[in-house]
Amino acid sequence: MTILVIGARGGVGRHVVEQLLAVGEPVRASVRDPRARADLPAAADVVTADLTRPDTLRRALDGVRRVFLYAPSAGAEGFAAVAAEAGLERVVLLSSGSVLLPGMERNAIAQEHRAVEDVLSAAGLPWVPVRPLVLASNSLRWAESIRSSGTVRLVHCDAVTAPVHERDVAAVAVTALGVGAEDAVAPDPSSAAVLTGPELISQRRQVEQIGQAIGRTLRIEELSPDQAREHYGRFSDPATVEAILQFLALAATGGSPCTPTVRRVLGRPGHTFEQWARDHAADFG
Repeated sequence: MTILVIGARGGVGRHVVEQLLAVGEPVRASVRDPRARADLPAAADVVTADLTRPDTLRRALDGVRRVFLYAPSAGAEGFAAVAAEAGLERVVLLSSGSVLLPGMERNAIAQEHRAVEDVLSAAGLPWVPVRPLVLASNSLRWAESIRSSGTVRLVHCDAVTAPVHERDVAAVAVTALGVGAEDAVAPDPSSAAVLTGPELISQRRQVEQIGQAIGRTLRIEELSPDQAREHYGRFSDPATVEAILQFLALAATGGSPCTPTVRRVLGRPGHTFEQWARDHAADFG
């Protein structure tokens, strides 16, 4: 049974490919740019496909029964139409825990992910969501300033979240694809179903642990919400900036949970942020 991984070069998708290959599963990995083949394992069957061009998906889906999908809302309808024709057994969607989090109903990031979920539901596809709330890899956005000045600019620096390692998210997705106890990844409309790391940790402490991993003392520059809007606005659109600020404000008041979902599905604890920082030390050094 060949499994198609859409988003195979992403932070989670590349681990899905590697973990499936490690247990002997045939993997087809889709890329938009054929030059990206070199970034993927030689054992993967690499195809060129683009979610915004549904005609390119038919070849990618030929002979496939299960799919790992990361999709922007702009490509969801095209995928759903072609996937319905293909008669898939299961689509495992990388979504976001924000769609289940109380207080995030109007959050732009949550709405984006919810829109994709709604498209798959409306198409009648057999799909299962994997919903990480805070990816530890979000901290990579600090890498450039750490390398250049040893400084991290933060708003709500004492807000606590439970960042989840991308390897753990991938392992849950692989389980949902049928490698392991796939029924352990059942749809659950409660916030208890979101994927998190095993511990709540402040942004301040995350910076400290990155510093320990690279052997440097890092400095934090605290920002007000207005300063943060200006700072983040250099890299993101206004709606995304507001979504990030809204979530951090919620986390600053205890609104970001730590759940046992990773342990329940995988039968082991998730990786800590300290472990993630060690794994990514080269990115910050």
